[in-house]
Amino acid sequence: MNWFMISWKNSRQRPLATFLSVLLLAFGTGIISLLMSASQQIEDQFTRNIRDIDMVVGAKGSPLQLILSSVYQMDAPTGNIPLAEYQKLLRHPMVKKGIPLAYGDNYQGYRIVGTEPGYLEHYKVLLKEGEIWSSPGQVVIGAKVARLTGLKMGDTFNGSHGLQNDMDEHDHFAYTVSGILEPSGTVVDKLILTPIESVWSVHEEGHADHGAGHHHEEEDEHHHHEEEEEHSAHEHSTPREITAALIEFTSPMGNLTVPRMVNQNTPMQAALPAIEINRLFALMGNGIQTLRMLAILIVIISGISVFVSLYQSLKDRKFELALLRSMGASRGQLFILVILEGLIISCIGYLIGIALGKLGLWGLSQLADREYSYNLQIPIFTLQELYLLFFILGIGFLASLLPSLQAFRLNISKTLGNAS
Repeated sequence: MNWFMISWKNSRQRPLATFLSVLLLAFGTGIISLLMSASQQIEDQFTRNIRDIDMVVGAKGSPLQLILSSVYQMDAPTGNIPLAEYQKLLRHPMVKKGIPLAYGDNYQGYRIVGTEPGYLEHYKVLLKEGEIWSSPGQVVIGAKVARLTGLKMGDTFNGSHGLQNDMDEHDHFAYTVSGILEPSGTVVDKLILTPIESVWSVHEEGHADHGAGHHHEEEDEHHHHEEEEEHSAHEHSTPREITAALIEFTSPMGNLTVPRMVNQNTPMQAALPAIEINRLFALMGNGIQTLRMLAILIVIISGISVFVSLYQSLKDRKFELALLRSMGASRGQLFILVILEGLIISCIGYLIGIALGKLGLWGLSQLADREYSYNLQIPIFTLQELYLLFFILGIGFLASLLPSLQAFRLNISKTLGNAS
């Protein structure tokens, strides 16, 4: 006898009960699968982008907002800080190096960030074609920007006010693409990078007040001195400003002394990425843990549903099982027959649940890409999903264990006698 086929046909004889059990298992499995894949990828991306960044300095405000805007480019900046204060901080003995950032404009929703070549070196991003900028107005674009905007080597474009693609363009200043970067899986993929002088020049020539997060600068009265004064904050009639700076310390001791000094003695704010992101993960973790517990509860309820379904089915099929015993089936074979029914329902629920989880991850990836320009990968199968399979099969096995034991202890003569 083909016990698997018999178990499959028995499951199909109770379509409503089987459907309910499969549905509950699928929902629970799908939620767990989605949470495992999404939370792990988000944590990996966040951790990758703060590597070797010990401190971020920017305008006073929310430390988390400063980290999100400066490291992850996901929020509006807290404001600007004087370039002179940043340069003074660089001379601190505990500061190994710094990377300045200046922004306030975008192109098709992708941020234009003024910085130094050290920013690319920090994230170990390589050029796919072209070269690094050599003068203001030249830009190097991330792989994702190149793919989605269609910008190519030598193309020119105008930036737009603000960090969203819904403001007026800077028609007076054109950027030229000098290089395109290789995909790196970091925040650089979604950025347009240029020398800081480009950002200063845009806002000086525009004569515009752009609000918080932009660079408030006036046109210099002495135009013939501008090229020389671009490199010195003190020689310019309007003090130079940057949006934020990424700082690396010479030793871990810097974490204990420098942030406090910056917050107390300067107009800047210091935020520690590791602390702020751990705090964010703690908040996210509570929500994720709650959803995971809800999903496990749904799976347990589905296991109870499988148990009730098999138990009721066994009462209705005692005569059929007794006939199988009289035809030569052993007690162990009847035991396996009922166990197989529970495992079949579990497998179907698991497969549908994994498919739902992948679909949910795809939807979440589209949302993250649209809102934050972050991508989530959709893996075909992971080790965690293998562990989840064993968990779901275990639920199915436990749910069918008691009905299987009843089938094992079935009294043939009594059952056939009652039926006659």
